[in-house]
Amino acid sequence: MTGTQPTSFATAAGPLGAMFVMQTLMAMAGLTAPVFAVPLAADLGISAGFVGLYMSVVFVIAMFSGVLGGGVVVRLGAIRVSQICLVCAGLALALMTSGALLAVLLAAMLIGFSYGPPTPASSHILARTTPPRFMPIVFSLKQTGVPAGGALAGALVPPMVLAWGWRGAAWAVAGACFVAAVGLQFLRARFDADRERDRRLGRDLAGPLKLVLRDPDMRRLAFLAGSFSAVQMSMVAYLVTFLVQELRLDLVAAGTVLAAAQLAGVGGRILWGMVSGTLMSARWLLFMLGIVMAVASMMLASFGAGTPLWLLYAVAVLFGCSAIGWNGVMLAELARISPPGMAGVVTGGSIFITFGGVVISPALFSGLLAMGLGYGAGFTMLAALSVAGAILGWRHRAA
Repeated sequence: MTGTQPTSFATAAGPLGAMFVMQTLMAMAGLTAPVFAVPLAADLGISAGFVGLYMSVVFVIAMFSGVLGGGVVVRLGAIRVSQICLVCAGLALALMTSGALLAVLLAAMLIGFSYGPPTPASSHILARTTPPRFMPIVFSLKQTGVPAGGALAGALVPPMVLAWGWRGAAWAVAGACFVAAVGLQFLRARFDADRERDRRLGRDLAGPLKLVLRDPDMRRLAFLAGSFSAVQMSMVAYLVTFLVQELRLDLVAAGTVLAAAQLAGVGGRILWGMVSGTLMSARWLLFMLGIVMAVASMMLASFGAGTPLWLLYAVAVLFGCSAIGWNGVMLAELARISPPGMAGVVTGGSIFITFGGVVISPALFSGLLAMGLGYGAGFTMLAALSVAGAILGWRHRAA
């Protein structure tokens, strides 16, 4: 790639496809354990509520790996970083199959290490290859990989668990990660040509975070992402367990509800990417999505055994298109207001705050369950976080 300004959507097609595949498999790997949390917890002899702690560990590590990811991408290239993350995710799932609690904890840490850098990697390569007018839709299309991976986890992991056990399911997803890492090698020479081989990775580790915090618009977007990501991850992490334990659905039926939410997220990300900057500003769109996810959270809080299946699907779709659909709009807006050539670094700095919200939310959700307050209290907490993010979106002033 040259340093000239891209003028055609075609320049983004190759890296968009590569980043979509990587993002899909990373999301699937990250959500594989929460989907089979019930049988995994039974083998470990612990409560299935451990999934909140598991996800918190993942994102504590991801907070720091995301900040470091911006500099690593500049040094190694977006494709190489994507390959490393896929291999680490596969190794984590393989390690988990030992069935030891310590191994599951170490696997969560390794998943977290691989979860932070993909977003700055994709922002770096797409900001460089996408014309500004196409950024919202391109970033949104790339971000559909996250709900697509979640949908695959919800739709495929339960049947694999029934056929091969949870260990077999983990090995199957790990294998897919390894294959994709090898496949990306064919793109490296072309799309990693801008890497700075002499860049020192250890300099000013807090620089990306400082850059974000100094700018009011970047700061608001980062904290909005922290609120919305907290809602998104807690919903994804706890939805299947909630449906199985409280609403008495079987694992496959609960997985299909999660898959419906994830697929709605795919549609939402595409739709909002088309709407943002055309029919509605990013500011008002993010505000609206926060209100919608708050309503969906309160509806889930009111559900109990006997809730009609059609209503579960309806709310899952509402939740998916909002709580999963917002990411591309925010990332495109962040890349748009970033200094030239710094989109990956800025995204890496914002990830520290984004994943900070994700760390706190599942842990608080788990704490509410441990205190006996139930899933209703947890989903009410998510509604409050949704409103907080909506307010930050409304206050965003960038044109």
